[in-house]
Amino acid sequence: MSDDHTHVQEFFGARAADWDSRFPDDGPAYAAAVAGLGLRTGDRVLDAGCGTGRALPPLRAAVGPSGVVVGADLTPAMLKAAVRAGRGPEGHLLLADVAALPLRSESLDAVFAAGLIAHLPQPDANLRELARVVRPGGTLALFHPIGRASLAARQGRQITPDDLRAEPNLRPLLAGSGWRMTSYADEDARFLALAVREG
Repeated sequence: MSDDHTHVQEFFGARAADWDSRFPDDGPAYAAAVAGLGLRTGDRVLDAGCGTGRALPPLRAAVGPSGVVVGADLTPAMLKAAVRAGRGPEGHLLLADVAALPLRSESLDAVFAAGLIAHLPQPDANLRELARVVRPGGTLALFHPIGRASLAARQGRQITPDDLRAEPNLRPLLAGSGWRMTSYADEDARFLALAVREG
C-alpha cells in the first residue's frame, strides 16, 4: 500500500466513528447535489469515496429499487460506520481504491464524489479511472457540502491559487481526464461541479 493510501486510511479511520455527528446538517446539501446528477429510475451510480454513506439514501431514492448503487471507499472504518448508520441496504459497499475500481468499463451512468478530489494522489489518473467506468454521456458530480472559502476557514487556512477545486484548475483537469464540465458552483453553502463523460 502506498504512503498516500496509508495516510488517507489513517486520517479517515481515526474520524469514522464520529464523522456524521461532526457534520449533522449536511443531509439537505447531499440531496440537492444528488438531484443535480439527473439520475433516472434504473440508473447505475457509484458513490466514489462514499465514507459513511451519507449520499447513499438520496442516490437510492433517485435510481429506485431497479437501479444499482455502489459505495466504494478505501477506509474500512468508514464502511463499517456506514453499516452502523443503517445505510448498508441502500447500496453495495466495496472496500476499493478509486484509482483501480473493480468495475467493468462503461458499466455506470454516473459517479457522485463528495469531498474526494482533495484526497486523490493522482487527480488526472484517478479522474480517468472514474471516466473509464462511466458510459459516454454519463455524469460526474464533484461535491462538498460547504464552499472552498468556508472549508478553508474551517481548517484555519487560506485558499491558494493551486486549489484543484478552483474553476481555472478544475476545468482543464477534467477535460484532460475524459470529462467536460457543464456547471460549476462555489458558494458558502456548497461546492458542486458537474461534468459529462466525453466519448
